[in-house]
Amino acid sequence: MKKIGFIDYYLDEWHANNYPEFFEKETNGEMKVCLAYGKIDSPVGGMTNKEWSEKYNIPLASSIEELIEKSDCIIVLSPDNPEMHIELTELALKSKKPVYIDKPFSLKKAEAEKMFENADSNGTSCYSSSALFYSDELKAVKKEGIKRINSIGGGTFEIYAVHQLEQIVYLMGYDAKRVMYLGDDKHPALLIEFSDERYAQLNFFMEQPFGMTIGYEDGTTTSMQINSDFWKNCTKEMAEFFETQKLPVEHMQTITVAAITEAGIKAKANPFKWIDVK
Repeated sequence: MKKIGFIDYYLDEWHANNYPEFFEKETNGEMKVCLAYGKIDSPVGGMTNKEWSEKYNIPLASSIEELIEKSDCIIVLSPDNPEMHIELTELALKSKKPVYIDKPFSLKKAEAEKMFENADSNGTSCYSSSALFYSDELKAVKKEGIKRINSIGGGTFEIYAVHQLEQIVYLMGYDAKRVMYLGDDKHPALLIEFSDERYAQLNFFMEQPFGMTIGYEDGTTTSMQINSDFWKNCTKEMAEFFETQKLPVEHMQTITVAAITEAGIKAKANPFKWIDVK
């Protein structure tokens, strides 16, 4: 059995609450979350780390060093506080043990590059991804000849843009040039210009399912809505990575998503103006 260790900012959050069961089911108990570390107790009125440990019957590590030593593979969580990833991944990315880092990897390109440099220089295999990247519907989309994408999904811009962006970057490539914020606080929207006058627009409407309409150079269109069990697919990919250390997502895809997100946050403060993706 491979032992998975959780490193989190605080443990009572959706991902830490559900990943143990996902891995138990997907691997028939061959991979199990056996240890967890939380830097602080929940600041939003949830369970303390001790209460979380007792509820899920997962022991707490006294330090990140202890967790790394006693784990075969590591998941760094903190999905709602990506600003903590630089700190929480520092030692894990030196460990030479496979590391998965939860979404969003980073809201800043330079931080994303720094984390990958830490991993690569220490011989540690790591990746990050949106769970929606593993939907059956996305993988069935024809990538060649895409001219325009209109994407929709829910959630707040800073934390949930990754779900739409990762799909868009996968389909349209890494050559994003600039962005323009078109929405408001309740309904964010971001226009992205890629090379060769190709465009994608993200639209955020709370509680709406993720999906997109795609236009091709020849004038044809297609649309898709995500209904498949992307969490099952995501867990399967993670489990395979922990076995093989073969990356399911290129670092450059993750860095591009961080760069667009960073530009998008700047654009949000300056709506209806083009902001370069650097």
